Amino acid sequence: MGRNEPTPGAEAVATDEAPAGSRIGPRLRLALIAGAALVVSGGIYLAIRDTSPPPLDRAEVGTIASDVTGKAIEKLESRPPASATVYRQILPSIVEIEANRGSSNGKGASLGAGVIVNRSGAILTALHVVDGAKGVSVSFVDGTRSTASVASTDPANDIAVLQPDRGPEVVVPAVLGGGGQVGDEAYAVGHPLGYVGSLSAGVISGLDRSVEAANGRKLQGLIQFDTAVNPGNSGGPLLNRAGQVIGIVTALANPSRDGYFIGVGFAVPIGTAGGAANAPPR
Repeated sequence: MGRNEPTPGAEAVATDEAPAGSRIGPRLRLALIAGAALVVSGGIYLAIRDTSPPPLDRAEVGTIASDVTGKAIEKLESRPPASATVYRQILPSIVEIEANRGSSNGKGASLGAGVIVNRSGAILTALHVVDGAKGVSVSFVDGTRSTASVASTDPANDIAVLQPDRGPEVVVPAVLGGGGQVGDEAYAVGHPLGYVGSLSAGVISGLDRSVEAANGRKLQGLIQFDTAVNPGNSGGPLLNRAGQVIGIVTALANPSRDGYFIGVGFAVPIGTAGGAANAPPR
């Protein structure tokens, strides 16, 4: 039998071993493929890492933060102040009220303010503005003038609702708000000393105050504020930062009895003013 001849009856057995110069075995091939994959992935990782931007230093971070802050401040400063927004919102609803308590030629007339509270043009004001008047006339921001009648009153809270015989060309009711808190911004719009459509600003100074009105009646549950008001503001709205009516201006604290503002004013909360006087729904 020759040296390279197979043994009779024996079967060939598969093996991973191969003589030098022969083909690569399966296990070795897998190992080579895995190694190549690691090399390639490592190269990709290094390539990605090499192309990423370097981390920012402290100076660069400060510059970026300064730019962002500057743009934010510039955007805020470009907005109108809250007082300007409040005034524009309430102005179409403001009413000038003239109550004639004297002769038919208009002598003895007193000036007060009011605010439109619904689509029918009903006007909420302070009762003492129109109480005892022989006639009432109202003027709206669009120049419309009309006579008005007292629709309902609430003497205990110094509140009255007027119904004009003719309303403005476009009726714009004020937005009625909720209660305020001490320290909240407060704005009043009225006609102090005859200066029609004046705005003043301040804060709510206290809540649930009591004060004796000019007729001797005691008013309770009032909002105290330091927003400047004078004769001619009575009956006008007290507003919050959103331009919503939170009260109706009714009284001044003036121990000297000169009738002018000394830093303390009072308003009937809008919940009391509207509800007690049967103001029509918003």
